Amino acid sequence: MSMKELRLMKGNEAFAEAAIRAGADGYFGYPITPQSEVMEYLMAQKPHERTGMVVLQAESEIAAINMVYAGASCGKRVLTSSSSPGISLKQEGISYIAGAELPCVILNAVRGGPGLGTIQPSQSDYFQSTKGGGHGDYRLIVLAPSSVQEMSDFASLSFDLAFKYRNPVLILSDGAIGQMMEKVYLDDQRPRFTEEEIIKNTPWATTGKTANRERNIITSLNLDSHVQEEHNIHLQAKYREIEKNEVRYEALHCEDAEYVIVAYGSGARLSQKAVDIARAKGIKVGLLRPITLFPFPKAPLAELAGRVKGFMTVEMSAGQMIEDVKLAIECKVKVEHFGRMGGIIPSPQEIVDALESKLIGG
Repeated sequence: MSMKELRLMKGNEAFAEAAIRAGADGYFGYPITPQSEVMEYLMAQKPHERTGMVVLQAESEIAAINMVYAGASCGKRVLTSSSSPGISLKQEGISYIAGAELPCVILNAVRGGPGLGTIQPSQSDYFQSTKGGGHGDYRLIVLAPSSVQEMSDFASLSFDLAFKYRNPVLILSDGAIGQMMEKVYLDDQRPRFTEEEIIKNTPWATTGKTANRERNIITSLNLDSHVQEEHNIHLQAKYREIEKNEVRYEALHCEDAEYVIVAYGSGARLSQKAVDIARAKGIKVGLLRPITLFPFPKAPLAELAGRVKGFMTVEMSAGQMIEDVKLAIECKVKVEHFGRMGGIIPSPQEIVDALESKLIGG
């Protein structure tokens, strides 16, 4: 068994390196702060010389996501990355990819909005990420890393989930996680799929090999309403299967908790320190960190609702995930929100103060 390679890397760089090592076939993107290091790192690494991976700066975000659509149609491991306004431009293509049931990986390093906003980190793209984002009834699998290590780990995991369910996977990061530097253990290099493996493992793909089967046609267009409804019913069944099998979360000090903070990504990093501060003051508080935002960890929250006095979501936004928390616990106990907006990162002490004022003393 080989030892994993240890490096000190930025989150964006770790994701890019992990994508190469995950056996990615192609990256198509367009620069935007604070995720430009993904493409810059890939360009500098020249992965076409290492593995044959294609790295291309498209002429726009719209072009990039349609290149992903094309690559995914051929059964290739393809990915893109951007930041909030750029992800907005990709939404039509993402909806097409979801409608055509194609696997791909998308990284969003969220920045403050709305509009052009700021280049500072935010978590205000939660609604866009978990409720569809583009048009039509579709869902993305959404992973929320809270460390540079998870930025690396989730690259490989995302490809596995994308191909398992033939569905786009979104990694919802932010400017802080993308720019911070931490030690990271990198996986060994996985081989890219051979043409024979693609033909065997992706019988739906447009490989050009049609000797023993009908032609595959990749499209999200169906003008027969009854057939389109059946397709939608199939998609909804797939999303329920994902909800059944792929919920991921982390619970910290929830065993004896009287209050629970719910936070993901950077918000969870800050909240972990806030829990330590609060517990040192004698406040029994725990942290539940959703790792998958879709599927959302409804069951563990519902279980906690039966024995705690209240929840507080910590989000670097006006409060978006709080709606899913309320739905999960069916409003059985009090749920409050604390967050900062515009790219401001709250301090752990601010979180503790909010916990005391909104829940304990509220």
